[in-house]
Amino acid sequence: MPKIQTVLGRVSTEDVRNAMIHEHVLFDIAAPGLDGDRDAEINLEDRWQIDYLSNETVANSHQLNRNVAIAEMKAFKGDGGSLVVDQSVCGLARDPLGQADVSRKSGVHIVAATGTYTRPYIDQEIHALNCAALHRKFVREITHGMDNTSVRAGIIGEMGCSWPLDPFERRALCAAVKAQRDTGATLSVHPGRHEDACHEIIDILEQEGADLGRVVLCHMDRTYPDGVGVLRLLESGVNLEWDFFGIEQSHYWMGDVQLPTDLDRLRLIQMLADLGYSAQLLISQDICTKTRMRRWGGHGYGHILRNVTALMKRLDFDHHLVEKLTRTNPLKLLSI
Repeated sequence: MPKIQTVLGRVSTEDVRNAMIHEHVLFDIAAPGLDGDRDAEINLEDRWQIDYLSNETVANSHQLNRNVAIAEMKAFKGDGGSLVVDQSVCGLARDPLGQADVSRKSGVHIVAATGTYTRPYIDQEIHALNCAALHRKFVREITHGMDNTSVRAGIIGEMGCSWPLDPFERRALCAAVKAQRDTGATLSVHPGRHEDACHEIIDILEQEGADLGRVVLCHMDRTYPDGVGVLRLLESGVNLEWDFFGIEQSHYWMGDVQLPTDLDRLRLIQMLADLGYSAQLLISQDICTKTRMRRWGGHGYGHILRNVTALMKRLDFDHHLVEKLTRTNPLKLLSI
């Protein structure tokens, strides 16, 4: 029977309750060259402004402390959470042994990711690999282990893509498709910040023979903030992910985009579900800064379970749709 491959081994979907499919548990997503004191304390009086600027503040853009991650995962478990996918791929300070330690001590299942982030985050050794070498690397990390450990990945990506697409990113994306075909793992893609980026990615995936039913396009919140254009993507068969839940502010640090609120996201998702696409919809929070964690006064990994499900009730979501969003759909894609 298909099982989910976690950092502590394979588990049955029957042993997993609620799941967040796109998060970062141990990570460093600070933009290369970003100035500032990486070790600066985030004080209460500065917390709101730092959060407003998100990863523009270098001290806010990384969290590699295992004890902090353990506490955050325990809080998530207290909110009813059971599994988190840490999509910190190569370039984002992935820590397989740390992920395993956090999972073991918190009691939360963690799925790790193989793959590569956008070109600016990639070191020269990885950048020099051709498609065949990247393909072998991705497969090996799923079948044997990551970074010279026995800790195995259970998902491919988030594969970092820019706009326009960098040659390395295209090469890595093609390698990821080959790895998907070899392993059956789901392929998660971080598209460039342009509405045409998703269509370019789908074209490449189709040309390479990807199983689009096991492909996830992330960050719909910022790529299609008003939802215009997502139907065409869904018609291709891919899964779409709204993973900015908990971010409700006018300023988007990556561009001039008016992000939706959590209620806006839910209304769009409800409309798409009513059109028959409920099995292709995913939600998460994509936590990748300290100030979105409980330790620094943020909503934490349990925000959807603690708060957003109450908003779903306000909107009269069918309980089957709530179950699909918080459990069925992510577990289906994580099963190998």
